[in-house]
Amino acid sequence: MRRIGQTVALTLPVVLVTTGTLAVTRVPWAPPTGLDQQVVAASSGDGAGIGRSNNAAGAVAKASDGLAPQESLRVVLLDELRAKNPSAALDLLERSMREQPSLTPYCTSLATELGKAAVRKYQGDVQRARTFARPVCDGAFAAGVVG
Repeated sequence: MRRIGQTVALTLPVVLVTTGTLAVTRVPWAPPTGLDQQVVAASSGDGAGIGRSNNAAGAVAKASDGLAPQESLRVVLLDELRAKNPSAALDLLERSMREQPSLTPYCTSLATELGKAAVRKYQGDVQRARTFARPVCDGAFAAGVVG
C-alpha cells in the first residue's frame, strides 16, 4: 500500500504540470499551430478558413470606406447574415475576433446586433433565429435574439 502511495505521489505532480502546460498552449492568445489552422478550416462549413480567399480581414478591408474598423465589420457581418444565414455571420465574427484582437471589445455588441438582425430576417420568428445561437462572444447573439 505504501508503494502505491509513493508512486502516486511522484507521478501525480508530473501529470498535473504536463496537462496544465498543454492546456495553456491552447488559449486564444497563443500563436496558432498547424493543428489550430486545420481545425478552424474544418469547422467552417462554407470552406472559409485561415488561408482562404474570403477571410475576415479581407472582407473588413473591402468594406472600410472611411468607417471605423468595428463599423466596417458590422456592415460586413450584416451583409453576410442577409446573404447567407446567421451561422455564416457568426463564423465570420468568430474569425474576425481571432484575426483582429483589437476588435474584441466590440464583440458583444456586434453579436447582439446580429441576433436582432436574425429575428428581423425571419420576420420575428424568435425560435428560428434562436436555432443559430452558439457561444460566440459570451452568448450575446442569443441575448440579441431575445431582446
